[in-house]
Amino acid sequence: MTKNWTAHGVTLDFSKETIVMGILNVTPDSFSDGGQYNSVAQAVARTREMVEQGAKIVDIGGESTRPGYTPISDEEEIERVVPVIRAIREAKIPVFLSIDTYKSAVAKAALDAGVDILNDIWGVRRDPGIAQLAAEYGAPLILMHNRESANYQDFWSDAKADLEESLKIAKDHGVHDEQIWLDPGIGFGKNTTQNIFMMQYLPELVAMGYPVLLATSRKSLIGNVLKLPVEERVEGTAATVSFGIDKGVHMVRVHDVKELVRTTRMMDVLVGKTHYVEET
Repeated sequence: MTKNWTAHGVTLDFSKETIVMGILNVTPDSFSDGGQYNSVAQAVARTREMVEQGAKIVDIGGESTRPGYTPISDEEEIERVVPVIRAIREAKIPVFLSIDTYKSAVAKAALDAGVDILNDIWGVRRDPGIAQLAAEYGAPLILMHNRESANYQDFWSDAKADLEESLKIAKDHGVHDEQIWLDPGIGFGKNTTQNIFMMQYLPELVAMGYPVLLATSRKSLIGNVLKLPVEERVEGTAATVSFGIDKGVHMVRVHDVKELVRTTRMMDVLVGKTHYVEET
């Protein structure tokens, strides 16, 4: 499927554990944690805390992509994320960093500042320059499923075709199979019923042969099903994470790192990724 990734004293081995990616939004308007980590010092402290809690990747976002978000310029996004990336690297925190952006100018600035992974919510279909950068830097590239509207003729066939288009663009720009990770795009280009369908199609997504990142944390799927506000969705997130691990996903992207690391470690034992050793 993919080679192991080792950097900064950290190894990602999808066969041995479910990798937890912690979310670090350095934005004033993200749907769940906007404004909490705007300063560089706050962002570094939160990164350190997430790593201590068990995160092996921290995903840095400089522009909110919540429903109804206000786009910002490349320059403003770069000004938000690059100082944070540099400060985390200067602090020598043992963690992989990913940049959550669909803009190649931001992606390049982030790579040059020390980011390892490109996480594109448009799966390089909006800005193929991100695929070119992944090829040039040899960086893992997360291709998320997304589309402009939630109109599907046949849900899984259409969603898979969207992902195959992303894969073709990436490969046409020189990205190798072992660099590619997939994301089902829960909460993007789908209504709640379609988000449930995508969760149920996770085995088919895993069967495409790439590592799969599941990002359900605190999302409307959980809020709509459970009728709960954002701050009360940790149990629903744990349920979706557990379901995803049972269906074969390799990584989960979460806000509540401490709680979800415990969830993944329990699930990894139950599905046989790791083995419990009886104390004597």
